Amino acid sequence: MGMLNGLIGDASGVSIESVKEEISPLLIDDEVIEHAFKLVRDLVVFTNKRLILSDKQGLTAKKVEYKSIAYRSISKFSTETSGHFDLDGEVKIWISGQVEPSERINFKKGQTLTEVQQILASKTL
Repeated sequence: MGMLNGLIGDASGVSIESVKEEISPLLIDDEVIEHAFKLVRDLVVFTNKRLILSDKQGLTAKKVEYKSIAYRSISKFSTETSGHFDLDGEVKIWISGQVEPSERINFKKGQTLTEVQQILASKTL
């Protein structure tokens, strides 16, 4: 998602109802969507059990890759706020045992980045 973010825009918060139809079939018993962010066609979804990343591919977006990251496997994360000339901030997520970040997600300048940092902290610490 990292390179794609730079090409077509940044993630911003969306209502849970707007992603329910797509994400609900992936959920297990007692799993609920708590927060959702959209990047044009892609999704970043926080449930009470895991982080789900939806990467829609191709012109028609019929091919979709869903990444599921259990919160317990996130070893660290970082947030980089936007500067005066930057329009966005970035969240990097490391999975246990990996040297480089597994995921890089750009968020619009402002409250969204702080919200994502708080969500990740509450789920992983």
